[in-house]
Amino acid sequence: MGIAGDLALILVAAFLGGLVARRLGLPLILGYILAGILVGPNTGGPTVGDVHDVELLAEIGVALLLFSIGLNFPIEELAPVRRVALVGTPIQMALTALFGYEIGRLVLGLGWEESVWLGALVALSSTAVVLKALSEQGVTDTLSGRVIVGMLIVQDLAVVPLTILLPELGNVGEGLPRLGLVTLEAAIFIAGMALFGTRVFPWLMARLAGENSRELFLLAVVAIGLGVGYATYLFGLSFAFGAFVAGMVLSRSDYSHQALADVGPLRDVFAMLFFVSVGMLIDPAFLWERAGTIALVVLLVFVVKALIFGGLTRTFGYGNIVPFAVGLGLFQVGEFSFVIARQGLSSGAISEELYSIVLTTAVVTMTLTPFATRLAPALYGRWRERFPKETMNTFNLPSTGLENHVVIAGHGRVGTFVARLLDNLDQSFVVIDANPERAEAAREEGFPAVFGDAAAKPVLEAAGVGKARLVILTVHDPAGARLVVERVRGIAPNVHVVARAASQEQLEELGGLGVYEAVQPEFEAGLELGRQALSHLGVGAVEIQRISDRIRRELYAPVAGASTDGNLLQQLDRTSRMIETEWFRLPENGPIVGETIGEVRIRSKTGASVVAIVRGDEALPNPGPEVSFEADDVIGVLGTPDQRAAFRKLVQES
Repeated sequence: MGIAGDLALILVAAFLGGLVARRLGLPLILGYILAGILVGPNTGGPTVGDVHDVELLAEIGVALLLFSIGLNFPIEELAPVRRVALVGTPIQMALTALFGYEIGRLVLGLGWEESVWLGALVALSSTAVVLKALSEQGVTDTLSGRVIVGMLIVQDLAVVPLTILLPELGNVGEGLPRLGLVTLEAAIFIAGMALFGTRVFPWLMARLAGENSRELFLLAVVAIGLGVGYATYLFGLSFAFGAFVAGMVLSRSDYSHQALADVGPLRDVFAMLFFVSVGMLIDPAFLWERAGTIALVVLLVFVVKALIFGGLTRTFGYGNIVPFAVGLGLFQVGEFSFVIARQGLSSGAISEELYSIVLTTAVVTMTLTPFATRLAPALYGRWRERFPKETMNTFNLPSTGLENHVVIAGHGRVGTFVARLLDNLDQSFVVIDANPERAEAAREEGFPAVFGDAAAKPVLEAAGVGKARLVILTVHDPAGARLVVERVRGIAPNVHVVARAASQEQLEELGGLGVYEAVQPEFEAGLELGRQALSHLGVGAVEIQRISDRIRRELYAPVAGASTDGNLLQQLDRTSRMIETEWFRLPENGPIVGETIGEVRIRSKTGASVVAIVRGDEALPNPGPEVSFEADDVIGVLGTPDQRAAFRKLVQES
């Protein structure tokens, strides 16, 4: 059946591999790679007929993956990491290439030219694997995630000069004019994309949305992503990079969220093809024969490349968990190394054996990536235990010391709101933040603040955690939040911790750490939207509250049981929702017009209470029984839904 039969085989194998990985608690990527090994040409059993065709389709998966990342990653969010991306990445590539050259010379016994090729291949990381791992762990939007994405973009751009210069190692001068031409073409392309992104794309998306056809909208989104990617390829740049640029441009459109939602399922299917195609490249026989050499190369790449990334990230001023996350996230050899290695093999610059070693090393390091990225919090925790000293400054702390106060870890948007609320209520609190700008903002507002990492013991001690009543954790990064909770528990085991959770998995983790209360903002927003929808659909308030309570209990079950005050707040909230004030306008000939509140006997007939009357420009709060009703009065009535319904019936009777 050709490619159709191959796709059917791949889909079945990927489903089974993904199911096994999920049942074992492993990343789905590993299940897909395992499926690729099983249906690849190097193992027995059912085999894909044309691996090359699958690899071509897999390129679409990488492009769509980067396109969706671009849609959810506006250009302005890369601005804070531009220095480490634009300056740090070339330094990283040079250092890693030198390291790869030494592996070739000292470990593999290669000549200088093959060693240069090896250094260039080792210098690149895997955009597709890293972004997939970050997405599965929900840390793409963290500072670590932004640094990683910024460095990956620059690496992808570097693929073009590498493919031009490496084949010209014998005479680099001949490759420089071509490189200059490609640079000019890239500048023209980026300028054109800036023009289209601000003028053409918003107009086009608005017109397509006006057609009210989801199918046309989806086709347009995919056509823009892949079309721009193909145009980038024609300009001599990476197909996937062009798709990423298209996504970032579209992210500024009002329709970016709908575009992301529509393209998601298609992206996942094609991205799965890429990971399966990676598995097809593994030759178990070669892996077994050269196991010692490959293991040594993988170990050296893992350790040295991670140290280079982590060290450079720290050198550029990023502290806390960021160097660990970047180093363990970008240590692998990337998919673009396949492209460059094929070019070297076809030109005779590298041998078949070196090609196989590079290929196998890349696939093995890709496979290790999901596990390595999860090691970052644990290694950072060990580092903090061994080297607890952390840069720290304090601002506006009371001279009498801190006691019976609230500690707010994180002074972002949520932390700022909480701090202002406590300040308005004259409640004692202190803010902790490791971001100099946010710490300075807290100082300018006059808030007591500690500049430093909330996961560091000295910083927590400076904030008086041992004498605090409550710790409010607004940190968005799940790994960082876990470390803060562990440190707080180590200093003050009995202090209450209220934490912000990014996902159900983090709720379970926080529950295991013994947090007092947790809040998941996206869930609360969705629940409130659901409540409003049910109300407009005519569902009674009591039934809406019952449904909401059940859903909330199920979600927050991992952290339930410790917070009696939290349960009381929920009960008060339920009661306040059930006993609400509703406003009624009296018709001109209404049955109670001209009568007093006492004469109508509203309380005994309906159970509701009249709490206010608005008459023209006059407001009568808490009116007495002697106040009479007039036509066009707007009456505020307090009561349960049934009591307010009885009052409505009373004033509408003829």
